[in-house]
Amino acid sequence: MDRYEKSRIAGILGIIGNIFLLIIKGIIGLMTKSQSMIADAANSAGDIFASLMTYIGNKIASEPKDDTHNLGHGKAEYIFSMFISISMMAVALKLLYDSIISLVNMSTFEFSWMLVIVCIITIITKLSLYLYTNKLSKGDNNLLLDANKKDHRNDCIITTFTLISILLSLVNIYWFDSVVGIGISIWIFYTGLKIFIESFNVLMDKSLNEEDRNKILDVLKKYPEIKKYNHLNTTPVGYKYLVSITIFVDGNMSTFESHDIADKLEDDLDKLDFVYLAIIHVNPLNINEENKLEEIKKNKV
Repeated sequence: MDRYEKSRIAGILGIIGNIFLLIIKGIIGLMTKSQSMIADAANSAGDIFASLMTYIGNKIASEPKDDTHNLGHGKAEYIFSMFISISMMAVALKLLYDSIISLVNMSTFEFSWMLVIVCIITIITKLSLYLYTNKLSKGDNNLLLDANKKDHRNDCIITTFTLISILLSLVNIYWFDSVVGIGISIWIFYTGLKIFIESFNVLMDKSLNEEDRNKILDVLKKYPEIKKYNHLNTTPVGYKYLVSITIFVDGNMSTFESHDIADKLEDDLDKLDFVYLAIIHVNPLNINEENKLEEIKKNKV
């Protein structure tokens, strides 16, 4: 199963599961006026949107390259992840406002064992979705899958606190319900912000991290014919990177030999799991002139 099929399955399961949870949470939350349950229901509404964006973004990102998109459609994954993050932060701010007002007004709610049952159903559903999505995401650097996995995990934690606030109402402790609503809001906002930053970095063509950059340099070191290099540039293309390097070889080397080295280097770099395409530019180097410069440097020292 490839990364796009995994995202498609995760998106569909997320939509079905969250629609079910939204209905039961919304009905019970409004009936009992539990702020934490209403916040939890709103979180499920945001989850439906996130799952829908996962499905659409994955569908576009899986399209192969064409004449108008020579490097494929991989960045759609990050565009739709940004949509998810913005919606999460917007929902979080509204919930934060409502929860603070509820806390200030010392609002109460009607305890119902249905609230407890809904929480237990939610935890079981979300834990199952988390475990399955976590299994799907292994081995893939897939932001959409990772965002969904974290969202399911977060929901398990959030609903556990919702359950605690509901049980505390049995001993007339109602303020904790609003506090949980505030906590849920902050958690949703923080998660959304992290996804936004990661998506933004890719869309702004942030360079490869230092660890993977060093892996490229390790490959270069395997070629003694390469005397030096410059212009090592990396540009994100979806979840992988376009890598371009200018290498310098002995100017006395034939054109065929120098380009053969470049072709082999490109093949080796393409084998790295984070490289979408490697482009090598070859320049001749005057070895005698380089040796003279090195001698001058040594004498100055």
